[in-house]
Amino acid sequence: MTSKATTPQALYQRAAQDAAHTVIRQYSTSFGVATAMLTEPVRTHVRNIYALVRVADEIVDGSFDPAPIPHLTAALDALEAEVAQAMDRGFSTNLIVHAFAHTAVTCGITDAEIAPFFASMRRDLGDPYYTAEELSTYIYGSAEVIGMMCLRAFAQAPDVAPTQRSTLVADNIDAARALGAAFQKINFLRDLAADQGELGRYYFPDVAAKGLTEPVKNKILADIEHDLDVARQGIARLPGSSRGAVKAAYLLFTSLTRKLRRASCDELRTRRLRLTTPHKAVVLARSALPTTPRPRIQHSAGWTDSKALTHP
Repeated sequence: MTSKATTPQALYQRAAQDAAHTVIRQYSTSFGVATAMLTEPVRTHVRNIYALVRVADEIVDGSFDPAPIPHLTAALDALEAEVAQAMDRGFSTNLIVHAFAHTAVTCGITDAEIAPFFASMRRDLGDPYYTAEELSTYIYGSAEVIGMMCLRAFAQAPDVAPTQRSTLVADNIDAARALGAAFQKINFLRDLAADQGELGRYYFPDVAAKGLTEPVKNKILADIEHDLDVARQGIARLPGSSRGAVKAAYLLFTSLTRKLRRASCDELRTRRLRLTTPHKAVVLARSALPTTPRPRIQHSAGWTDSKALTHP
């Protein structure tokens, strides 16, 4: 029974948001900690976005294994159609879809971001080899548009005036895309063993053609570091309601990138690298320090010094 102060619609919305939060807690402890640093309503919107992304990922990454490819494609098609219907009607019987649709309508997320995302998810069910152009298209849909969606959520924060929301998005869209792309490429490199050995996917064309060698690894990392540098320059422009959380995610992934650079190719071919819990705790503590933009610091390995974010 609901109280007089709680409408059925509000109760259902809260249940949908709680379901999205549960998905995030189950699948990503680091991401869960980072999103906890966001203020409301941004925190809930970002969780709603990532919960839908996680469900789509699970369709293509084996939760329904050994379902035949046509069944998985049909499941993705049905999920995309359900999202569109929920955005139009304002309701879905699928709690995760309902939560995402509420966020999409509130934040101005449209089919311009949603369609490329589902297109990339379908691509995971197709040819396991990618050309450079195909990989770029895939990363745009699977990661860059997620950064764009989150940026639209950041613009809904109480410390962003309604008249400034479109400017915030326009000024930071390149950084949001770059951060999403960097995260995706980092995950591709750290998940190399599972992607190739278990899923039979070869995202990096050079790895498929030449194998993972030091020159190939360094080329991939240089590309990642360029994306991270573009993203870093946008963090200081974010509102306080989202800056700390984005910085925390950035620092976690830059630390992981450093670990990938130190790792041998044999390590990357055989196991997934992780940050230890104490290391994560230190990085998250650093993210609370003031953000001061600094010029890029070039090291011999071509690395952008993340200390520029934490030491004014």
